[in-house]
Amino acid sequence: MERKEKIYQFLVHCDVPLTEAEIMAMLEVPACDRDIFCGYLNELCSEGKIMKTKRGRYAASEKMGYVAGTLSISEKGFGFVIPLEEGLEDIFIAASDLGGAMHKDKVLARITRRPRGGRCEGEIYQVISRGYSSIVGRYEKEDGFGFVTPDEKRINFDIFIPEHLSFGAQTGEKVVVTIVRYPESNRNPEGEIIERLGFAGEPGIDVLSVIRRFGLKDEFDPETLEAAQAVPGTITESDLAGRRDFRDETVITIDGDDSKDLDDAVSIRLLDSGHYELGVHIADVAHYVRAGSALDREAFARGNSVYLADRVIPMLPVELSNGICSLNPHVDRLTLSVVMEIDQNGTVVDHELCESVICSSERMTYRNVTKILQHEDSEIEERYRHIEKDLNLMLDLALILRKKRVRRGAVDFDFPEAKAVLNEKGEPTAIEKYEITVSNRIIEEFMLVCNETVAQSAFWRGLPFVYRIHEKPSEDKVAAFELFLHNFGFSLRRPRGDIEAMAFQRVMNKVRGTVLERVISTAMLRSMMKAIYSPRNEGHFALAAKYYTHFTSPIRRYPDLCIHRILKMALHGELNEAAEEKLKSFVSEAAEHSSECERTAEDAEREVFKLKAAEYMKNHIGEEFDGIISSVTNFGMFVELENTIEGLIRIVNLDDDYYIYDEQRLTLTGEHSRKTYRIGDVVRVLLVGADEQTRQIDFVLSTAAPKTIDAELYRHQNPDEVIVPYARAEKNTGTKKKGKGNKGASKGQRRSRKKKH
Repeated sequence: MERKEKIYQFLVHCDVPLTEAEIMAMLEVPACDRDIFCGYLNELCSEGKIMKTKRGRYAASEKMGYVAGTLSISEKGFGFVIPLEEGLEDIFIAASDLGGAMHKDKVLARITRRPRGGRCEGEIYQVISRGYSSIVGRYEKEDGFGFVTPDEKRINFDIFIPEHLSFGAQTGEKVVVTIVRYPESNRNPEGEIIERLGFAGEPGIDVLSVIRRFGLKDEFDPETLEAAQAVPGTITESDLAGRRDFRDETVITIDGDDSKDLDDAVSIRLLDSGHYELGVHIADVAHYVRAGSALDREAFARGNSVYLADRVIPMLPVELSNGICSLNPHVDRLTLSVVMEIDQNGTVVDHELCESVICSSERMTYRNVTKILQHEDSEIEERYRHIEKDLNLMLDLALILRKKRVRRGAVDFDFPEAKAVLNEKGEPTAIEKYEITVSNRIIEEFMLVCNETVAQSAFWRGLPFVYRIHEKPSEDKVAAFELFLHNFGFSLRRPRGDIEAMAFQRVMNKVRGTVLERVISTAMLRSMMKAIYSPRNEGHFALAAKYYTHFTSPIRRYPDLCIHRILKMALHGELNEAAEEKLKSFVSEAAEHSSECERTAEDAEREVFKLKAAEYMKNHIGEEFDGIISSVTNFGMFVELENTIEGLIRIVNLDDDYYIYDEQRLTLTGEHSRKTYRIGDVVRVLLVGADEQTRQIDFVLSTAAPKTIDAELYRHQNPDEVIVPYARAEKNTGTKKKGKGNKGASKGQRRSRKKKH
């Protein structure tokens, strides 16, 4: 047992708090190891596992009736402690019991009340570590001092700024302030301004404020830039030693129109056996970013690239991400290739992982590949006639892989995401849905099967590894989702009691193509656990996959880069016992850190979109829109527009009656009229307010009836039918083309294809 864990277990089984000397004596710790021992005590205290009393004695936190956790504060001032130990319920903390603790602090809480059938209540006993060291906000100058109002509304304090620590900031400027004195029960925090971002309303300042708020690094330090500039811009003969050469084969990339970091390419051919040989070729970033180098340290710290509305914050400098590591067309590039033999059932019957070199034949876009496969543009078809056969083979294989995934129970969330279209000033001119086309689906299927193949191989070889896992949802969340579904006449079919992904897929099949699809998809997604990185292979619930990892994007995700190194070490026979032990510790750290970086990036991306959505809607106040009620609460109902923007109709603005909230049915019902509003109802709304500072969008109901949304709620469909939402479109020649497009498809599949396309 590790020494730190031994100390912790000892204190767990002690009935009374002990001094440092007493613990050392009872565990027979030599005096010469006192510094190491004290280091372990401090670490255990910082983790919240043990606590130090006011008399200097140590005890396990749980033995003293305390719970360690992370404090989450609502905008209304109260908070919840989310325990670090899994399985424990959240603890409600009233605003008066916060004791100076702030949002995101790691704390020790004491439970003060356990009401029957209710949530535990408690108070903050001690702050273990602070969640914020610096804060972004708006500066206001007064005589002799100033204060900063944080952008984060869950920080319920203004920060006092002495004049000599104001950095010359002026009223209305957005600033970054570091906290020099944290709040106490009756005293606001004090801070020092360390950066002036610019005045609110100036172009780019809104997004820059979000970048600083989430602690994202938008510039590389000189050491990292120098290392990137030292990387050769071309491949040498020595780089090719021992690599499989794919330069004479047709290898293409398929990406978005504006993509610059092209880290995956594909190739395909039909074997004499009737099987497909699929090659997935991924940029060999690990060849250039060596473990422990300045580039590697920076990539680890960032964890991933971040894609905001008006900019990309890359994980690696552009010399690599857009240069030597990007699989640009007609130039040689180093890759790590997975070549898979796949049968007509979508089973990978054989595969090879190898270091390789490619020369991409074409830089294809999703838009053009879709035009070719759907026969939408004869000029584009003629231009790429030399790869048309390959594209059709890719579609055939993607359909096979898709059907296999669906049959095993994989859940696809097909509701569209949206993006803000900005002008040169950073102002939003439109909010558009991302177009998901047949070509997007092809690449998705190929990357999925590649990731599964790599994960399965690593698992059975016993390699230290970073897996992408998605645990089963908790019983509580499943029960809540079942209750939610019951309101719409649906249920989860789980005859054995255990929840399987197939049950969720059946629900999705029932609502696909209806106005309820996005609402129920969103509720389903919220009922599930969040996918994370882990050194343990625990499968991916939503994909119904026993093995899964992220292998295909080493330019923009650190876990992918990490496992590339491990796989290359295995290929070169460098994984001895000592190396494996070292890697086991590192992959655990990399998995945890990368999961945290991913959450931060997602939060920042979501925040910027909400900001730009509110800014866009601000220019449309007074206009009417059709939307769907996406959520009902005791204070109103949220309505989602066709462009995915969501706004609130406050219950106080439902002035034609007194409306009663039904928590079980999630409805608002008029006391006198009995008029009921429920999730999925189609309504017409008038936009009355939009505030980019609070990200709040406000609607009221219009007197006009909805016009543009199909209000049909249900489409009759066999819930066990295999849904194939993309297929080949036949060329319109005036006669029906036989066979190939629908070969092997059931009547139900042909019908769904026809309806969709």
